[in-house]
Amino acid sequence: MNGARDAGPVPVTTNVAAGRRRRWRDAWLAIHLYAGLVVGGVFVLLGITGSLLVFYVEIDRVLEPAVATSGGNGQPRALEEVFRALQAAHPERTRAWRLELPMDGDDPVTARYYKPAETEHLGFAPLIVRVDPRTLEVGPARFWGDFAMTWIYDLHYALLLDRTGRTIVAVVGIVLLASVVTGLALWWPASGRWQTALAWKRNAVPARRVYDLHKLGGVGGALLLAILAVTGVMLGEPSWFDPAIDAVSTLHRHPKLFTERPAGAERLPVDAAIAVARTRFAMAEPRWVETPADDTGTYRVQMYQAGEPGRRFPKTQVWIDPWNGAVLAVRDARADGAGDTVLAWLHPLHSGEALGMPGRLLVLASGFVPALLFVTGVIRWRQKAAARRVGNLPRTAPTPRTAGSAPVPGIPARRRSRR
Repeated sequence: MNGARDAGPVPVTTNVAAGRRRRWRDAWLAIHLYAGLVVGGVFVLLGITGSLLVFYVEIDRVLEPAVATSGGNGQPRALEEVFRALQAAHPERTRAWRLELPMDGDDPVTARYYKPAETEHLGFAPLIVRVDPRTLEVGPARFWGDFAMTWIYDLHYALLLDRTGRTIVAVVGIVLLASVVTGLALWWPASGRWQTALAWKRNAVPARRVYDLHKLGGVGGALLLAILAVTGVMLGEPSWFDPAIDAVSTLHRHPKLFTERPAGAERLPVDAAIAVARTRFAMAEPRWVETPADDTGTYRVQMYQAGEPGRRFPKTQVWIDPWNGAVLAVRDARADGAGDTVLAWLHPLHSGEALGMPGRLLVLASGFVPALLFVTGVIRWRQKAAARRVGNLPRTAPTPRTAGSAPVPGIPARRRSRR
């Protein structure tokens, strides 16, 4: 007997296992395909807007040079003087301001007034004003969402749909994660075939180059896309995750503090409040100060300590009585529990800030990966659809090719069984 006959019939268990693997592969393929086709355009939108937002402060300086940089010479004035200049320019805004200290030496002080009457009906649309700390010149007032980079921010964060949009973006993020996982499952090579799985065929036909672009783009960007999807979903819908995290590791809760203004007492100057905060964290860098909203309010000084994942939005905080300078509460971010530590990493990872400039550049580049995957994925899907249509056409005359081997444009027929 020849070798084929000696081998005997294929065991039933082998056929069952192969059928099970095939069914799983079909399921992964369906999820991957329809996730890409249904929400692929949103993936592309979120990716490109996310790339722009990595440097949104820097881009805003270019787009709005009149309000972006300090034009004065000499040493910066006291922050109290900056605050008084702001109050003089906007006397009707008597509630709390957030004064953001410059990230770099030539930057202005950025002030936010959280609930202006003009936009209080919106979920988040503070008034933003920049003040030159050297000349005390107050720049033009702008509402969040009315200028380019904040509009892009809202587009990325909520598709310009406020609360509903945040939920949609979070769901899309989960679908993106599913697409990444199923794509990896479909690509994952058998043992010993990694070199082939990661190969790029230089002289391949156009259809093969499209496949290789999709494959290598997905594999190369999978980890970053997964991180961006997970952090984006958790940032957009914290209520979905915070209760579970809190059950495992109690999360920090802002203290509800109130003060009482003594008769004739004057508010502690902003610089004095920062000095008080530094008595608790001598080596920390003040990043912003929230002023009292009224006679019962407090100062809140936000500070960055070495070791925190994000300098722009640090978590170390000191609450101070604005009438007598007493420290009312303290949060030391380096003493946070596991749950708060996880949450503190979300934004720096999502923006790339956690890894410095290399991290920001990585996130910038990864934002264009969804566009690459969407375009190559659609092209690949159309190629396969064309192959199926051609393969099913009735033949009216014999051809040298065997049934089912009709060529796909650009792909030799002998290679079709490998796709």
